[in-house]
Amino acid sequence: MQTLSYYNPVVQNDLDEIIAGNFLWNRLKHKSVLITGINGMLAACMVYTLFHLNKKLNLNVKITGLARNREKAEQLFSAMLDDINFEFLFQDVNEPLNCQQNIDFIIHAAGSASAFAIVNDPVGTVKANTVGTFNIMELARQKRAEKVLFTSSREVYGRTENIPIISETDFGAIDPLESRSCYPESKRMAEAVLKAYQKQFGINFVSVRIAHAYGPGMKLENDGRIMSDLMSNIINNQDITLKSTGEALRSFCYITDAVKAIFLTLLEGKNGEAYNIANETEEISINDLAALMITLRPEKKLKIKYEIPKKMEGYLNYRRTPLNTDKIERLGWQPTISLKEGIERTLNSFEK
Repeated sequence: MQTLSYYNPVVQNDLDEIIAGNFLWNRLKHKSVLITGINGMLAACMVYTLFHLNKKLNLNVKITGLARNREKAEQLFSAMLDDINFEFLFQDVNEPLNCQQNIDFIIHAAGSASAFAIVNDPVGTVKANTVGTFNIMELARQKRAEKVLFTSSREVYGRTENIPIISETDFGAIDPLESRSCYPESKRMAEAVLKAYQKQFGINFVSVRIAHAYGPGMKLENDGRIMSDLMSNIINNQDITLKSTGEALRSFCYITDAVKAIFLTLLEGKNGEAYNIANETEEISINDLAALMITLRPEKKLKIKYEIPKKMEGYLNYRRTPLNTDKIERLGWQPTISLKEGIERTLNSFEK
């Protein structure tokens, strides 16, 4: 299995799709963009997108990518190492940011959403969303950045069993003493930090509450999210082992749709507001998702098995409620990649 590359044919096709059509890319011309957490799937694709814009549309975007793991970052962005419009910032987002250049836009995507990290590093999970966000907003204040975008989560809504579809103003309770609460509670706090800096210092921001994004570059090992686990099974020629009855429902958003929504929100989203990002067109059970992935690689002759533990720690146990995406759709966004197509592309990206 190869490290993801900008030149991966699936990635190239995805990037062409992202930058095509009637979009707002010229607003980034000659701008400087800092993206944190660039070794993560969504952030890496955003860096690739800006690099692609420079190559295809000559936008002269200055890209700064923040990462902790130098070796992984230099592999992931090997195509960009000698590019004058790209530079790394190697440090922990939880430390004051040592950024010398001017910054127009900041996308704060550092921090893990994996069940593995939530169980094994809850302190790190909280710090990236709280201390890290303070550091980002201090940098935005120092650089007089035009806008900050924070990658939040649908989990900030908490328990919403009595709400049929969740809009951006619908909230339920979160028990702060549940083991998983380090993640949604710290995402909530991060949004409160953003709002505080806007109110006190006039820093513009938007927040995107993302639900189940997937695609090339997604982490397969030690992740714990269902799409990652199933994808790992298929790619490694392993029978799928479900740790539940598989009846839970999910809805997944392919990376190109998610990244287009993020940039649209950055450039067009109303300051101080949040936007849901989700593809709610194909709700599917975990069982059916596993079966679909097996049918896409019939030559592997894989099967579904069940090994249900007595207790599962670190996993969300709320009943799924769909997200209302009317707000971002009013900006002109619609998901376009079907679940089957997205899974096929993701499998191809790892296999090629």
